[in-house]
Parts: sequence; structure tokens; C-alpha cells
Amino acid sequence: MRFLEIHVFLFITLGLFLLFPALLGSYGLYLISLTLVYIIATAGLNLILGYAGQISLAHGAFMGIGAYSVALLGPEHSFWLALLVGVAIAFILGLALGFPALKVKHHYLAMVTLGVNIIVYVILRNEEEITGGPHGIMDIARPKIAGLTLASDLRYYYFVLAIAFLTIMLLYWILNSQWGRAFKSIRENELRAEMLGVSVRNYKLFAFAIGCSFAAVAGGLFAPLLGFIDPTSFNLDVSFQFLLMIIVGGLGRFEGPFIGTTIGVIIPELLRFSGGLYLILFSLAVIVMFIFMPKGSVALWDWFFTLFTKRGVPQLTK
Repeated sequence: MRFLEIHVFLFITLGLFLLFPALLGSYGLYLISLTLVYIIATAGLNLILGYAGQISLAHGAFMGIGAYSVALLGPEHSFWLALLVGVAIAFILGLALGFPALKVKHHYLAMVTLGVNIIVYVILRNEEEITGGPHGIMDIARPKIAGLTLASDLRYYYFVLAIAFLTIMLLYWILNSQWGRAFKSIRENELRAEMLGVSVRNYKLFAFAIGCSFAAVAGGLFAPLLGFIDPTSFNLDVSFQFLLMIIVGGLGRFEGPFIGTTIGVIIPELLRFSGGLYLILFSLAVIVMFIFMPKGSVALWDWFFTLFTKRGVPQLTK
């Protein structure tokens, strides 16, 4: 059953992303590349919040760590080494961020992670000699693979698509392993999970570390995509944006980041025709969605799946 569900989902998703380049212009290609980058980041946040039940408002900061690592180390070293450094830093800091989760919960933990995001933002803004401060870093080159440059938008899009596919498959493996079951047991009831032999301490730490590493990967792809970064690209607004995306998509559902990120990136662009009213229209659309689909817009995917396959609600993770 799960074999069919994941293959149907992947077939539809990959088919759409492979078809997009033939239908979109240069700006459209940028938007869909940005969507893929954000899917990686929101998938990591969904692991922390949706599966492990630990709130984090520092995801934008960890994306910034990956982006600045590539921007600063990429010109003198390889893109892959720079990305690996960013992911390693994010993993270690994610472990450190997980320790407050052992002591505080809910809104107290949210305040701690919010403070981390502010600290990283202030460092990026004030350490001008290293990060460029408020002026940021310009002319960030795109990587090369076996001597083949990815400077063109189309080549870089397929590169981002390949990285996104690999990271999402890694996450799928994690969620369907013993780790995934442990994360969900902690989310449902920490005391019961501990009584069943789950190391709550270790799994909470690794949930933060893995989720933050995903954000760093997204940041490492984000910097060459734009060619320019500054601290405002990774402030609290970005962290709240990621949180909104996974809630809109469907918290704790594997499909949630795909749907929520697509809505969060594409719909505002479609509403640009309304001028200054687009934020109001988007906010009203989100409110209406929560009224009729309180579990997120993943309910639409559930409806289509049951309609065409005559099966129950898809379960892509154990």
C-alpha cells in the first residue's frame, strides 16, 4: 500500500517539476527553483516540528549559515566543500539548539529558538569584514560539475532538482526507519515513549540537528541561485514564512512541505496583479483554507488520491 502511495506521489511531483521548464520563462524558472530550495528547508522544519513535535523559529538562521558558507568559501574552495562545511556547522549548532528542548517546551522553546535567529542575524549584519554586513555578498558564482558550469538558469534548475530529490529521499528513509517512529512517539507522548525505551534526549537532539542541516543545504543552493545574499534574506520573517508553509501544507505529513511551499511561493506571485492588496488577499485565502481544511491543504491531495485510486488516505510514512 505505502509502495503505491509514494510512487504515485513521486510520479506526479517529479513529472510536474520536469515539465515546468518547457512552460516557464526565465522568471518562472527562478520561482520554481526557489520553490525547490524552500521545499528542502521546510522538509527539515517539518521533521523538527511535524514529526518530533519540537518548535523552532531559527530555521532562517540555519539557512543563512549554509548560504554564507557557500558564498564565503566557494570562491577559494569547491562548492561541495563549502556546502559540507555549512551543513556540518548547522548540524553541530542544531545539536546545541536541541539541548533547550530537553528542559523547556512549547512557547518557551519558541522564544529560545527565536533568540538564536536574532543572534545569527546580528552577527551576519555586524561582522562586516567577513559577511559584508548589511551590504551582503555579491556575484556568488554557481558551481561546476566535472568542468561543466551551471551558470545557465536551466542547468542550475536541474541541479537543484537533483539535490532536492536526493535530500527528500534521505528524509523519506529516515522517517520510515526506527528514527521516524521514535520521532513520532515523542511528539505524541514523551513519557510513554521513554517508558517504551525511546531515548527522548538523543532523538530530540538529532531531530534538531538533521532538520537544521536540511536548512543549510537549502541555503547553500539559495546563494548561487540569487547570486547575492544579505542578512535580511535570513531574518525572523523567513523563519515565520517556513513555519507558515508547513502549517498551510500539512504539519506532520510528508507531502506537507511540497504543497505548502508551492502555495507560499507561487500564489503570492499570481496575486501581484492586485498591487498592494495581494498580501491581504493571500492572508484571506489562508484563513479560508484553515476554516475548511484545518489539517492543511494536504487534504486536497488526500481527496484526489482517494478519488482516483479508490483507496484510503495515503500514508507515506510509517
